[in-house]
Amino acid sequence: MARLNLIFICVLLAVPSTAAAAGFVPAAPFATQERPATLLLDASRAADGIMVVREHIPAAAGNFTIVYPEWIPGEHGPTGPLNDLAALRVFANGAALNWRRDSVDLYAFHLNVPAGADAIDVVFDVLMNAPDDDMSTHSIAIVNWNRALLYQAGIDSHHYYVKPSIVLPSGWDYATALRGGARSGDRVDFAVTPLDMLVDSPLDTGRYARKWDLWREGSSFVQLDAFADYPQDLEIPASLLRAYERVPAEAFAMYGSRHFLDYHAMLTLSDAIGFEGIEHHQSSDDRASDDFLTDPDESLAGGDLITHEFSHSWNGKYRRPADLTTPNFHVPQLTDLLWVYEGLNQYLGDLLSFRSGIREPKLFPEYVANVYASMYYETGRATTPLIDLTTGAPHFYLARGVYPAIRRNANDFYSEGELVWLDADTIIRERSHGARSLDTFLHRYTEPGVTGPIVETYTRAQIESLLNGVEPYDWHEFFENYVYRIAPEPPTDELARAGWRIVYDDRPNAFISAEEAGEHGTVGWYGFGADLSGDGVVRDVREESPAWRAGLAPSMKVLAVDGQQFSEDALEYALRRAQHSAAQIALITVQTGWYQTLSLDYHDGLRYPHLERIPGTPDMLAAIAAPQTK
Repeated sequence: MARLNLIFICVLLAVPSTAAAAGFVPAAPFATQERPATLLLDASRAADGIMVVREHIPAAAGNFTIVYPEWIPGEHGPTGPLNDLAALRVFANGAALNWRRDSVDLYAFHLNVPAGADAIDVVFDVLMNAPDDDMSTHSIAIVNWNRALLYQAGIDSHHYYVKPSIVLPSGWDYATALRGGARSGDRVDFAVTPLDMLVDSPLDTGRYARKWDLWREGSSFVQLDAFADYPQDLEIPASLLRAYERVPAEAFAMYGSRHFLDYHAMLTLSDAIGFEGIEHHQSSDDRASDDFLTDPDESLAGGDLITHEFSHSWNGKYRRPADLTTPNFHVPQLTDLLWVYEGLNQYLGDLLSFRSGIREPKLFPEYVANVYASMYYETGRATTPLIDLTTGAPHFYLARGVYPAIRRNANDFYSEGELVWLDADTIIRERSHGARSLDTFLHRYTEPGVTGPIVETYTRAQIESLLNGVEPYDWHEFFENYVYRIAPEPPTDELARAGWRIVYDDRPNAFISAEEAGEHGTVGWYGFGADLSGDGVVRDVREESPAWRAGLAPSMKVLAVDGQQFSEDALEYALRRAQHSAAQIALITVQTGWYQTLSLDYHDGLRYPHLERIPGTPDMLAAIAAPQTK
């Protein structure tokens, strides 16, 4: 317990400088370590999509404001699901109090605490499931505490304390990084926790669960905690489990440090919940399809899910952008440095997946080809620099609609950020003749060697200075070119520097095939310029491509190809025939009830990206993806 207190003090010391710079003056918290708020979450009916919160919140007589968390760490935006809070009731000394939502700040609720009361009691329901935001099924529930609490407005969340408890569905197991869990029947009581640590420690619970130790040293460990809709989906192949068991060692070698006491990689397996990954300092909220651990295509396509979030314990949680580090969940986060937070982490999470063997290291060039091509053919890059996507991330994460390649989206600063950091890695390796690499930078970036979950902030200038200490180079101009200015192409020199070049042919790319395995369809993005579903619905069309010029548009359905009823085989046959003919491909289409025949003037067949070796050059990609431990 003394060590935990020291860790919390370290966290507190890491944050106020940012808060002070922004002019934030915290209110005195009524919920202290000695007299914390208490939170009892009744999740006994989570399988039915509903939970009930009972909170006892220390307060003072007079006007008092409570708030629902709005800006959620790891989600990088004002994503607090306010619509999930229902049936709010407030009491003081057993008497009901009136409350009023703020007319501008909809996340804030005002009330008057009567004389003689030193606390309020809050009761409300949490509605767990919404379109594209399911958090529970018959067998699984994901508890993000920010969805299940209100707190005193204006405080510093690192100094505001809560004692949480939960009532689980009968007989269900659970996992969380929260400390001191004491279970009695289906109720679990946890230790008093700072509010920021509570929100940073989600809880998974489920009917079918398995837990595997991936690494253990004394009282410290890394554990994979999986919860499934069906018990058979927990039957992980032995070879895949061995790969996951290598992840901690590879991460320790990559970073040269550890900044957690123990770590829970919490994984839910459910087609209903869907695919997601949210990082936390001592855990991760990983969500995948029910066959993620049992289907090789799923393991290949999403193989960086757990490694990406695990890597965030160092990059994003321990080292964090100064202007993204806020004193509570009501202060807006500035997201401009997500090209480090997420872009760098996309590269590192992928490397961990290859170095550990979740994905075979020999497939790394095929993966790089897929990422490079996706960014090279992103038409919006002619108008929109990467920095606009990171600065505007709270908007771009929520952006929906057709023609995303023209608008660009939040995924771009992950994918293109990965290419930027691969380029930096190859520059360091080439200039140092292999003596140093980006791993060298990471060791300095995450010093000292071992701590608990503390936060050290950084600025762009500090990142550039650290890189310059590893390898002298004009890193400021490097990032200006690829992040802060419009870049006509993603970083390209890195391919030749690493001993490879991009090529396109009709052989399917292994990662594109894995991504499409469960959906089927035709990937024509790099050829005629459109992607179609298995039943002919146009998913997207690339600007100024042959498909664009022919008049294909998203949501249009192709009924026939050269007179044949549409099928994937019929389309591919027509594309191959057109390679040896000047004739255009005839497409009969329907769009909102109107039929038309379009002419596709395209003769280059199917095209998929690959890398091929440049003879007589060192294979730097092999060195980058190779395991660093035995």
